[in-house]
This record gives sequence, structure tokens and C-alpha cells, in this order.
Amino acid sequence: MHNTIQPKVTLVGAGPGDPDLLTLKGVKTLAEANVVLYDALANDEIMIHAPKSAIKIFVGKRKGCHEYTQDQINQLIVDNALTYGNVVRLKGGDPFIFGRGSEEIEFAESFGIPTFVVPGISSSIAVPAYQGISLTKRGVSESFWVITGTTSDRNLSNDVALAAQSSATVVILMGMSKLSQIVSLFQKESKGETPVAIIQNGTTPQEKIGVGTIDTIQVVVAENKLSSPAIIVIGEVVKESNKLKGFYEEFLSNEIRL
Repeated sequence: MHNTIQPKVTLVGAGPGDPDLLTLKGVKTLAEANVVLYDALANDEIMIHAPKSAIKIFVGKRKGCHEYTQDQINQLIVDNALTYGNVVRLKGGDPFIFGRGSEEIEFAESFGIPTFVVPGISSSIAVPAYQGISLTKRGVSESFWVITGTTSDRNLSNDVALAAQSSATVVILMGMSKLSQIVSLFQKESKGETPVAIIQNGTTPQEKIGVGTIDTIQVVVAENKLSSPAIIVIGEVVKESNKLKGFYEEFLSNEIRL
């Protein structure tokens, strides 16, 4: 019986949390899955697009839950593809933006299993957009950096120091535990007044936001009890947002009064 099984692995990006931000191609791909291996997605409503008969395996990392290592996840993908055929690996955001998707693809291909990728909407772009923050804007920002706050050896990426020297918008994912280091690097470049927004659980009903400047953002985080998962957006475009403009106008008028 197993001889007729045709293994196939498709990485699907689930988007940043709002279930409506899953692509149509993602919906169609999920509907054909025999097995779905899914992360700690911001919204389980995405799983309703998978057949009821599909085997669903949670392989994400949640506090207090068993954590699969990447090697174990790779092996699960291959074992299920060889046993059941069509495997969908569902990952939050976009699978190729700090999602380790390429490692999973390479491992599956080393067994001769055909692989496909359905890109997802990256939280690095969508979460700021939901707050009206345009990462690029004519006359304000010509480029943007998307940087992981925590590298595989648990350190802050060296790219943050380089980004702090530029005029680009800087988006830092997984950086909350390194916020004081990030602030210091921008202060070294005399960027203390640069606007910052920190958005927790972006695009979901649990969304929380704190806005300030490099010099004030740590106080804002403490006052608003902001924590991971959150995205840090640094740059002049933050105060250009129609949603956040009022805060910066009030902030500047208070400074003038002082």
C-alpha cells in the first residue's frame, strides 16, 4: 500500500496572526494536506482550512510545553511525508524570514522528497502596517532593515549597530530581551530622539502598543507591561503614522512646555 504514496512537503506561511491574512494559495494548500505540522500560531482559526481527517501535530515552542528541537521537526516532516504523502508545514509569518524554513526544505530534499513554498505575509511588514506605519516613505525613509534581535548563539545581531548608523527604518524581531542594548547602540549614534513603536501580538485582538523615542521607550515598555512576542520599529516613519501622529505632537508640545 505504501508504494503508492507520493511524498510531498509544502511550507506555508500563515501570516502574522490575523487569520484573514493567510493567502488564498495557503488555504488551498492546507485543504489538500494529509498531515499538518504547525507552530504556536497566533491564531488557531487557520487550522479550520485543513481537512478534519488530516493528522495535526503541534511542533511549536510555547512556554511550559514540550519543545521539539529543529532536528526532531525535520525528521517528523520527512517521516510523515514518507508515511502519509502530502505534508504541510505551517509556520507563522513567512517561512523564510527567521523561520528556519530553508533548513526544513533542505532536509526534506536530501531524501528526494519534492518541496514547495507558499510565502506568507511577514509580521515585519504587516504589524507596522496595521498601525499605519509605512516602513518606507518618500522623503523620510529610503530603505528598511529587518533584523533578528537574538541570534542562534543568543546574542544581539551585530547588524543592529550598523543599522543604527543608517537613516533607514529598523525593524527588530525577537528583540525584547535585548532592548537595553538596542537603546544603547542608537544612543551612541546620537539617535535618542528617534521615534520608536513596540507592538506586541500585532494584528490580533490581544495587540498592545507602546510608542516613544529611543530615550523613553524602556519606561514606556515598563508602564505598558509590554513583552514578547513583540516587534520593535525604530525610525522617523513611526511618527508619520496617522494613528500615532497625535502622540508625537503631544510629546513635542510637552517638551516645549518643560
